[in-house]
Amino acid sequence: MAQTYILVIEGKPEGPFSLDELKAFQIKPGDFVKTPEMDDYKEAQEIAELRELLGFAKPTLLVQYYGSFDQRLLASVLDWFILFGVFIIITFIVVILFIQDKETRLTTTFIILGITPVARAVYQIIMESSAKQATYGKQMLKIRVVDMYGNRISTGKAIGRNLSKIFSVGTFFIGYLLAFFNKKQQCLHDMIAGTLVIKDRLF
Repeated sequence: MAQTYILVIEGKPEGPFSLDELKAFQIKPGDFVKTPEMDDYKEAQEIAELRELLGFAKPTLLVQYYGSFDQRLLASVLDWFILFGVFIIITFIVVILFIQDKETRLTTTFIILGITPVARAVYQIIMESSAKQATYGKQMLKIRVVDMYGNRISTGKAIGRNLSKIFSVGTFFIGYLLAFFNKKQQCLHDMIAGTLVIKDRLF
């Protein structure tokens, strides 16, 4: 059965229409459409079949998609809280239950806490390149990391993004503040890695 689309005309959903009927409407790249199976409307330029039929270019994401700086900051705080919670539990189990010598306990505690930043980077790389596209903190805030077209990033791109945070931090955190001065709300490490932090669009 041929695919049909519902088209938003003057703010109201109309249809369903066949592809030929949509073409007759001379729809624009920014017109909202959906199939009966889709949960939410998308712009016509976001759908590969319509791009091919109507000659639209593949779009980068729109401003309304981008996660704000405060959302990203809160997600980071939540991730640190989660990670420290896990490491505190590990430290308690290893140090209190299995080590009797006080000096060894102290050394082990510092070692475990010292590897927390490395563990956090690994955690972010794994989670941001996963099917969820987000750490647990970002998932709570309903934001996720994508490439410039809204697609899931590879493990390599996730590694590059997180390594690039060295530059965001090394510029006395000015790299993070750049998010306030560009429409895509990218931090320096996002610009270097070619990534975005987005939120789900409400139609």
